[in-house]
Amino acid sequence: MITYYKNNKGFVQTEKIEENDWINVVCPTKEETKFLFKELQIPEDFYNDIEDIDERPRIEIENGWTLIIIRIPFRSNDAKLPFNTAPLGLMFKDDTFVSLCFHQTDILPDFVAYTRRKKITVNDHFDLVLKLLLSSSVWFLKHLKQINQRIKLAEDNLEKSIKNEELQALLQIEKCMVFFITSLKGNDVLFRRIKNLKNYKDTFDPELLEDVEIELRQAEETTNIYSNILTGMMDAYASVISNNLNVIMKRLTSISIILMIPTLIASLYGMNVPNNLQDNHFGFWIVLLISLVVSIFGVFLFKKKNMF
Repeated sequence: MITYYKNNKGFVQTEKIEENDWINVVCPTKEETKFLFKELQIPEDFYNDIEDIDERPRIEIENGWTLIIIRIPFRSNDAKLPFNTAPLGLMFKDDTFVSLCFHQTDILPDFVAYTRRKKITVNDHFDLVLKLLLSSSVWFLKHLKQINQRIKLAEDNLEKSIKNEELQALLQIEKCMVFFITSLKGNDVLFRRIKNLKNYKDTFDPELLEDVEIELRQAEETTNIYSNILTGMMDAYASVISNNLNVIMKRLTSISIILMIPTLIASLYGMNVPNNLQDNHFGFWIVLLISLVVSIFGVFLFKKKNMF
């Protein structure tokens, strides 16, 4: 889908392409891809790089086009990976600015609505890049709040009963955190490269640079905090599961020893040798009583040793 936006105190959608428009392309069809190659003449290598889900944040220049790739978070339809990150390609040349993403996200529509609500004016291409980088950092924090709620829910369920489903949920969240940390580090490196561009660094808005740096740093630190909490929680529950297994094995061992006592006494009594009880009418009851007394003593002894 291709959408055209005009910068007029906030981005306003237009029906057709005009001068200095922002061309936003999401999940392009074959016809839209032809438009990108033939009409806009964007390099095919840029298109292929953005299509790669694992493409890292970077800046590149080719045939007069500048490519900047940032990582943005989005909610995934994959139950095993509820949150993921994807590359957002920002390409510009002269008066043409194109954003390209192969995944549906809420970031760009929210950013457009925000610029209209705040009546934000974009000065140039790099100004728009920095504002989109700032928006992506804000959305990282939004998704981190949702992840934190999932962590609390899984923790509450684990306190009631430790099941594989809850542990798998924590593992899925831990995987999401790894993607977030990697993407944020890449965005941070990219931001520093943009900030130090010799030909443009004097034109950047200092307040915008400071806002982007603060939001990026906050997103990184929050992700690291949640990741450390999650790692500690996983280790704690792994220890709890191991301890519970040890307790169960200890109890089973104690029960086996207690049951072995009457078996041993009955085996000795049942041997085909004289034992002074073979002619006694109460021999069976005597053996039973001895087994019972010794077993009770064994239970009392194990109780005292906290074996039960």
